[in-house]
Amino acid sequence: MASKKRFKQKLAAQSPTSASSPGPLGNPLKNAPTQDLYAPPRTLPEFAAHCRKLLPFIIPRGKHALRLNMLVIACFALLVIGRYINVLVPLSYKRVVDELGGLTEKGKGRGGGGGVRAAVNKIAPSAIPYASILQFVGLRFLAGGGGLLNTLQSNLWIPVGQYTTREISVRMFAHLHNLSLRFHLNRKTGEILRVQDRGVASIVSILSSIIFNIFPTLADISIACFYFATQFDIYFGLIVFCTMSLYIATTVIITEHRTKYRRISNALNNAMEAKAVDSLLNFEVVKYYNAEEFEVFQYKKAVKAYQKADFYSNMALAVLHIIQNSIIQVGLGLGCALAAKRIIHDQIMTVGEFVLFFSYLTQLYRGAQTIGNQYRLCQKNFVDMEKMLDLFKEPIEIQDPPVPAALAPQGGGEVVFDNVSFAYDPRRPVLQNLSFRVEPGETCALVGPSGSGKSTVLRLLFRFYDAPEGGRVLIDGEDIKNLAQKDLRGMIGVVPQDTVLFNETIKYNILYGRPTSTDAEVFAAAEAAQIHDRIMSFPDGYETKVGERGLRLSGGEKQRVAIARTLLKNPKIILLDEATSAVDNAVEAALQSALLTKARTTIVIAHRLSTIVNADQILVIKDGQCVERGTHESLMQMRDSGVYFDMWMKQLKDELGLGGLAKMESVGRWVEDTNIAAAARPPNGQGEEGQELGGRDGERTATAGKPDTAAVTSDVKDIAVEPPFTDAGDADRHQGGNGAQYRQDDEEDEDDDDEEEEFDDSSATG
Repeated sequence: MASKKRFKQKLAAQSPTSASSPGPLGNPLKNAPTQDLYAPPRTLPEFAAHCRKLLPFIIPRGKHALRLNMLVIACFALLVIGRYINVLVPLSYKRVVDELGGLTEKGKGRGGGGGVRAAVNKIAPSAIPYASILQFVGLRFLAGGGGLLNTLQSNLWIPVGQYTTREISVRMFAHLHNLSLRFHLNRKTGEILRVQDRGVASIVSILSSIIFNIFPTLADISIACFYFATQFDIYFGLIVFCTMSLYIATTVIITEHRTKYRRISNALNNAMEAKAVDSLLNFEVVKYYNAEEFEVFQYKKAVKAYQKADFYSNMALAVLHIIQNSIIQVGLGLGCALAAKRIIHDQIMTVGEFVLFFSYLTQLYRGAQTIGNQYRLCQKNFVDMEKMLDLFKEPIEIQDPPVPAALAPQGGGEVVFDNVSFAYDPRRPVLQNLSFRVEPGETCALVGPSGSGKSTVLRLLFRFYDAPEGGRVLIDGEDIKNLAQKDLRGMIGVVPQDTVLFNETIKYNILYGRPTSTDAEVFAAAEAAQIHDRIMSFPDGYETKVGERGLRLSGGEKQRVAIARTLLKNPKIILLDEATSAVDNAVEAALQSALLTKARTTIVIAHRLSTIVNADQILVIKDGQCVERGTHESLMQMRDSGVYFDMWMKQLKDELGLGGLAKMESVGRWVEDTNIAAAARPPNGQGEEGQELGGRDGERTATAGKPDTAAVTSDVKDIAVEPPFTDAGDADRHQGGNGAQYRQDDEEDEDDDDEEEEFDDSSATG
């Protein structure tokens, strides 16, 4: 008793109300599953309220409603018939006993002695009650848990249960897709799916428990009480009523008490498993510190704590079984004693009626045995159901207007942000009065420090969020809040930086952009994304599985598949969030020529400023505000206080280092002197070094499509405003290094690339 008292004190210390005072293993309930801590319904009104929530899923609707409703009616009809047969089974048993007893008495009267065996031998075979025996066997075949009626009922209910499962699953899945990005960012996907799976299973389990277990058992008890009170006398009815009522009440109370231990046991079991997993995952750390004995000791403590809670849970179950059996046996004893008195002294009952009472009460006992388990399961299932129904209550933040507006087909994809302010948390604004316009066919780049609000601009344009703080987002002059989300998102293509692919084939992932596309269109999109040849090098080609989240592909391959998917969609507006960050320079140039066309409006988020020098306009976002805007050349003129210029110079410094910048200064001064002298010289009159540098400068200008700024002074802020060098070879060549050495370096780089491709091929094959 003292040990049990100490354990109860420990349980109290680890209960949710005492979460601030953890035990020696910490508070296991802190990270316990939430369904263990949810309070199930404890009153009849609460139970009825939960049942009412199930009604929409019980009554079938739709084109198959008639057939399913007929199955529901058939199941309830079998349920009613089963209750009637449960009464007939003990009655037929009584009839067999009475008929056999009557025949025995007749046999005794004929022979006048010899006992029961002699009396039975004198009965003619034709007088044996075969019909009553056959009736009893037939009723037993129909009744009971494994009887024909119960089997038919279970099979007829399967389509109804599948309808319920399908309706809930599909409605929940659609509802989850309609919820806002804000909801999904704040919840774990695995947790949501567990809630859905458990909720669906719980509703089906609750329906089966209530309809086919709890309700029939309570109906059988009520019928038995009424039958004995009317056909025998009130005392038999009271015995049955008191016995079964006490049985059910005791079962519910002890089960509730045992559930407390079971919750603690489950929580400690989770803590034990978590301890084992954590220790094995940190296997090397354990070895580093010779902590094997400590880990074993901690795990042993966790196992002992779990086993102690599990012991008391099983003890409570054993006590429940003892009390249940005692109640039933007391009820049987009282009823049998009363029946014996009625037979011997009062002579108003037969032996068959004695057997009837005994068999009927035993039959009720077998059915009532499941009440405890069903009650506990209903508690657990109500918890899971409530959590799922709470998801249904989650409001849909982004709503379509009652009458959506229609965009003009000839619209070119003009994008306007008009004085937009937005905050994920009201205490911390992200965008403040942001305004800009992107003309149809233009390319607009968003640059700025991390956390300045660039990605938020794309999310607002795609209407993952609305901006209740103020302002409007317009496409072709129409506020996007007036558009249907399907129409809005149908005209926008997005290539995120963190590309996620479905665990399907490459072809499936590209076709996701427009499922009705032909194979030729898929191949054309892949070629434009510079990924077709790479796909064809895989053993399975376009049927290659990409793995979960596309992990079998490299980062650059995933980005190009995502770009192909977006190109196949062929939207009017494309949003690129560092979409080419994982590809090399040559591929990036080809991708930009495919993406940045006058046929569509493009908004680009860039961290590598060299990728957006050709943008029609560049917006510098800082602290949620547009602090600078213009072309690359115009922004580079703001050398004294320009945010863009400082970002550019910082990237140069990061790529070249201070020594590289110093060499750039000297080369820049030499270039300036050379350019001045070049006006008086023939085009081919340059020196060897001048020819090499001039040729390379000419190639870069042709590639960029715009003249370079070559005025460089001794001041660091007057360095030439060219794109940062994208590889060490470019930087070294610009510094006047040895050309042969660079060619050797380039060849080594190509060899490295070939080895990398071979590795990729082997990994893809694997």
